[in-house]
Amino acid sequence: MRAARLEVGRTWTGGGPRADAWPTGATTTQRHLAAILACDVVGYSRLTERDERGTLERLKIYRKDLLEPLVSEHRGRIVKLTGDGMLCEFASVVNAVTSAMAIQQALAEHEAETPEEERIRLRIGVNLGDVVCEEDGDLYGDGVNIAARLESIADPGTVFVSGTAYDHLQ
Repeated sequence: MRAARLEVGRTWTGGGPRADAWPTGATTTQRHLAAILACDVVGYSRLTERDERGTLERLKIYRKDLLEPLVSEHRGRIVKLTGDGMLCEFASVVNAVTSAMAIQQALAEHEAETPEEERIRLRIGVNLGDVVCEEDGDLYGDGVNIAARLESIADPGTVFVSGTAYDHLQ
């Protein structure tokens, strides 16, 4: 699997398709091409063992004030939230990557004064691939699986993109 690491703080200026409209919900199971962003909180178990209430409160605030607005601003859709991560869909890989970079940058700025052992950091993987959309809006398939694998091998605070996604950024 080919992948590329993008540095937070760099601005992506490449072109690409725009996501002009999102369906409000699928009525049948559909297969389509999508840019998938998978993210996960690094050391979630360690953080919650140390300070469960504080960690969960900070994550709730970051989700509401940072993640949701930045995904929406880049014309994405949050497919699902888990205790320590989220899965998002974009019609444009450019939008997915710029959203991922903005999320990492905003979180790093908010956490800059937090002691290292308490700092919330994310791993993010982005892939462009075929996905299956269920009636409830959930996504499955290789497009999702590859994004999740990339997220799992990304270094804390970074964005890994698949070779396919990277090719579309050129």
